[in-house]
This record gives sequence, structure tokens and C-alpha cells, in this order.
Amino acid sequence: MSWESTAIYYKEINEIVRQRRGGLASADILLRSVNFEDIVVLQKAEQWEQAATYLASIGRQLADAGAGCIVICTNTMHLVADTVAADIGVPLIHIIDVTGAALIAARVKQPLLLATRYTMEQPFYCDRLRQRFGLSPIIPDEDDRSRIHNVIFDELCCGAVSDQSRQAFVDIIARGRARGADAVILGCTEIGLLLGPEHTEVPVFDSTKLHARAAADFAEGKLSADAMLG
Repeated sequence: MSWESTAIYYKEINEIVRQRRGGLASADILLRSVNFEDIVVLQKAEQWEQAATYLASIGRQLADAGAGCIVICTNTMHLVADTVAADIGVPLIHIIDVTGAALIAARVKQPLLLATRYTMEQPFYCDRLRQRFGLSPIIPDEDDRSRIHNVIFDELCCGAVSDQSRQAFVDIIARGRARGADAVILGCTEIGLLLGPEHTEVPVFDSTKLHARAAADFAEGKLSADAMLG
């Protein structure tokens, strides 16, 4: 939810629209950027109900301003997506469902999830992949989860990208492969700043790009209702 990944969403959606429509076409977007520090405070205090109320109020504001759907541009805050979706009056495009559908289409069975500690350790993400898509996600061990989490918050959210951290992620993926992982989910919207398909031999599913494409698909009436709430 840092502005670093928000910029990726904005660029991706607009590039997709331009590629599809040509000329000077761009996306009609209502963007509400938040003070990420406020969100981090709520995360650290595990004040998820308060966070849900805050995001739902933003969702209603966007809907009132004319938004036809809502996209929460972060994996972690999908912990409260069901609550937000029930309160905003317009569909919500769910990042886990979009990612899960892509995994199923690629015949993936055991994806390795790289994400914030909240996303890897809280049940909302892996349980949804299991229950809705029949997948068997793998999460890194304790030390690797700490390393991933710290790189996200201390580096990527601050716009810092290092070769050392990239190699650490590549090593974590290798350990996941040894445990049976057949793909990797970039389950934090900033990880794509550091890691891409060119850095590993296993298929990479970038939740940011998948989610952005789903938003563009919605705008053109191409998105399946299965990927949405509300």
C-alpha cells in the first residue's frame, strides 16, 4: 500500500488500456492514496477492525464519486477485504481470487508465497487459496519470513532495491522448490520491484500485475464475476 506499488498499478493499468485501445487512450481512474504510515501503525497493533472501517470509508467515498469497482492495492489489507466489500456498494476485485485463478490456469499445485509476515502467517491468504482453488500453498520458514518482511518494509516500501536482497529472495525460492514448490507468488505488491520471472526458473505470479490487469478487464467488461466480491 506504499506509493511505490501504487505507481506500478497506475502505470500497468494505463499501459494495458493504451495497448488495447491505441492512440492516446488512457484509463479513467479514481485514485485514493493513503498515508501508509497510518496503515502500518494499525497493522503493528493488529487493529484490523479499525483498518477495515477506515478502508471501507474510503471505498464508499470512491463509490460516491463514481467508481464502478474498488481495487485495494495491497495483499495484506485483503485480510479485511470481505468486510470492506460488504460495506461499499460496488464490486471489489479480490487480489487473492485473481491470483488463484491465474495459478489454476497454469496448472500450479503448490505455490510458494512471498509476502509480508501478516500475509504469510495470518490464515486469510493461504486458506482462501486452499478453499476456493484447491491449492496447497507453501510459506517460507521463520527466518526467511522475517527476511522477506524486513526487505519489504525497510527497503522496497522506501524505494530501495538491492542485489543482495534479490539474491536472498532467489535463495528463499530455491529452498521452497526443495520443499515441492512449483511456482512463486509475489504476494506483496512491492516485491515486483525486486524480483521478476528472469530471476528464477519457476513460474512467477506477480499479484500486482495480475490485479492491475483485472481492473482493466473490469473496465472493458471482460472480468469474470468469480474474481469479485460485492
